[in-house]
Amino acid sequence: MRRAATGSGATGSRCTRRSSSYIRDFKASAALLLDSVATFTATELLSYNTFIFYTVVAAMVALPRKELKAKVIDAPEILQVLHELPHMPELLEGMYSSAYAKLMRALVATIDLMKADRYLTKHARYYFREVRVMAYTQFMESYRSVSLVSMAASFGVSPAHMDKELSGFICSGRLSCKIDAVAGVVNSTRPDAKSAQYLATIKQGDLLLNRVQKLTA
Repeated sequence: MRRAATGSGATGSRCTRRSSSYIRDFKASAALLLDSVATFTATELLSYNTFIFYTVVAAMVALPRKELKAKVIDAPEILQVLHELPHMPELLEGMYSSAYAKLMRALVATIDLMKADRYLTKHARYYFREVRVMAYTQFMESYRSVSLVSMAASFGVSPAHMDKELSGFICSGRLSCKIDAVAGVVNSTRPDAKSAQYLATIKQGDLLLNRVQKLTA
């Protein structure tokens, strides 16, 4: 059963949750909202369905895939009303199940909902960008190389649109891949686990050597 929080602490907590969303700290917002799901009854402020909508929106960009399933997708309190929230089941399923075309359709509809919300409207453009980056990154984790046509089909867009999308994110440093326009292929430039560990070790060694040199200078 959900119980209402009481006292000044409850008021402060509600203000903190709202403030975290307002200043675009989705990670803090998600943590606070998820912590309150089981005890929320402050329907004088907003409906429970709206509260869960905020929770799902924040969690989507704040939680790793495994945590998203454990804390949101499989959460009994959220499952109670998830089917009543337009596009939220598809948004979650699309990301977790790698159904990217479904995800993108649900994302576009979700952005429209965010634009109509007084608290989320200013974050809609940022959110649209971040979820797309997350989806493209997650997709590329399964490939070292994939055809642009195949990737575009997975996301339900044209190859030309996919090319433009990826190029923008690659140029801004948000995606670790490159496009071979001649071959029509997207190549991942993300180092594998062993390579990443090797590079990290080299970097740590360089830092240690610099410190030793400073001490002996």
